[in-house]
Amino acid sequence: MNRTWTTLIGAAELRALLADGATPVLVDCSFDLMDTEAGERAWRDGHIAGSHYLHLDRDLSGTKSGRNGRHPLPERSVFAATLGRLGVTPATQVIVLDRQGGTYAARLWWMLRWMGHEAVAVLDGGLQAWTAAGGDVDSSEPPPRAAAPYPDRQPLAAVTSADALAAQLGRVKLVDARAGERFRGEVEPLDKAAGHIPGALNRFFKDNLTTDGRFKPADTLRGEYLALLGGDAAARTVHQCGSGVTACHNLLAMEHAGLAGSRLYPGSWSEWSSDPTRPVARG
Repeated sequence: MNRTWTTLIGAAELRALLADGATPVLVDCSFDLMDTEAGERAWRDGHIAGSHYLHLDRDLSGTKSGRNGRHPLPERSVFAATLGRLGVTPATQVIVLDRQGGTYAARLWWMLRWMGHEAVAVLDGGLQAWTAAGGDVDSSEPPPRAAAPYPDRQPLAAVTSADALAAQLGRVKLVDARAGERFRGEVEPLDKAAGHIPGALNRFFKDNLTTDGRFKPADTLRGEYLALLGGDAAARTVHQCGSGVTACHNLLAMEHAGLAGSRLYPGSWSEWSSDPTRPVARG
């Protein structure tokens, strides 16, 4: 098969790809914010044969300063070395997955695009969809596929900073992926203040999914996001959440819906709310 997957891949498609002799790099990103080692334990207990594991805190985040959010991006050179250890080159098809409806897999999908890598897709429905489609799991360690650090390439995904966003409030469509009660400031279990960035719209990332944990059809997502954005172009859209993770789920949904070009604010609410001089809205 010569097709390249760049947003989502179905479990049946992945089974056919592997049966055809393809050797994509498979990466499991399963995670639990309340038990940060649960995802790796689950991966060790059973995963798609050959899949590697990357940990949100250790592998997909950088050093926290207390003012840069709970999951700041790592340095590009550090992440390039991580990809090299997995054997990822610019020609590699990468398939990422988790057990949480793409919550954490979408972060890695976005980060690979940030590194300039196009051939990366999220396994729609995750490990649950894989096993439902008859896919096997095992607990063996994947064979080493080490390559050189991923080369420096032009990013395919754009970011914005807190200062840049502050200067653009009211002139961009800011989309917050958190649950409604956190967005409104009714509860705040993780960050220093409750509420949201003034002017933000709320699109809970789980609204991208159907009841079986798969993404809604592309046409459905397109209609929902066009309604949310009021017809504005995706290029004027900035995504954020609590710490720059679930916002990537909304970015993936828009990309799959053909609405490309929006940006990520990686620091998100956890960075924004760490500075008491920044404005906060509630309700």
